[in-house]
Amino acid sequence: MKKIEIHTFSELIAQGKTPEILFWVGCAGSFDERAKKITKAFANILNQANVSFAVLGSEEGCTGDPAKRAGNEFLFQMQALTNIEVLNGYNIKKIVTTCPHCFNTLKNEYPELGGNYDVIHHTQFIKSLLNDGRITIKGGSFKGKRITFHDPCYLGRANNVYEAPRDVLKKLDIELSEMKSCKQKGLCCGAGGAQMFKESENGEKEINVKRTEEALETKPDIIAAGCPFCNTMLSDGIKNKKKEDEIEVLDIAELINQASDL
Repeated sequence: MKKIEIHTFSELIAQGKTPEILFWVGCAGSFDERAKKITKAFANILNQANVSFAVLGSEEGCTGDPAKRAGNEFLFQMQALTNIEVLNGYNIKKIVTTCPHCFNTLKNEYPELGGNYDVIHHTQFIKSLLNDGRITIKGGSFKGKRITFHDPCYLGRANNVYEAPRDVLKKLDIELSEMKSCKQKGLCCGAGGAQMFKESENGEKEINVKRTEEALETKPDIIAAGCPFCNTMLSDGIKNKKKEDEIEVLDIAELINQASDL
């Protein structure tokens, strides 16, 4: 992040400034090498749109999503309450995140523990930036490309956010080709429910390979994702099919960062 101007909430509060939004980075966006590229792309979009934002830095902990999905409610509540104490301490009202797992947990599960925030997924926020003219798109290298979008479970079926990512993609002047299992009938990439962190169970085929096969049926140039976990699973699926030299898996933030007038 050295080349991107980014501040922590504690820095700005000490300067008497109150950021417009908190960018919740999440575990993947903070530590996974591939997901860090998504973090950088979105942070660059925010800077170029002159959005006043900050991160929590070392004060940000895991939302507790993996613990909760794995059945450890006690650990989840410990992690959640620690985060809520920090968020409420800074009087944070608006949170944007690139991770649907964080989005779902912060939005739907923190309120009952005392954490009430306006939580927005980054595809929704990018759409608002485009609609308000705070960033513009020139088409770039993606114009005319055939792209299919994979619906993250915790963005789509869990929160009914289907159109925002598609509306953003359409701004790229691309050909959007839907998979046979999409939107309300979308198929999981295989990472949700803490499955990302455990060994595979017996079955005929890895779920991420099955989902990748559905994506390949659309004959895409690019598979677009809106979740760092989905990005990893689909990228692994593409490698399994030995298509990594032909097809890219990119987050919507990366697509917009590359195509917009930034």
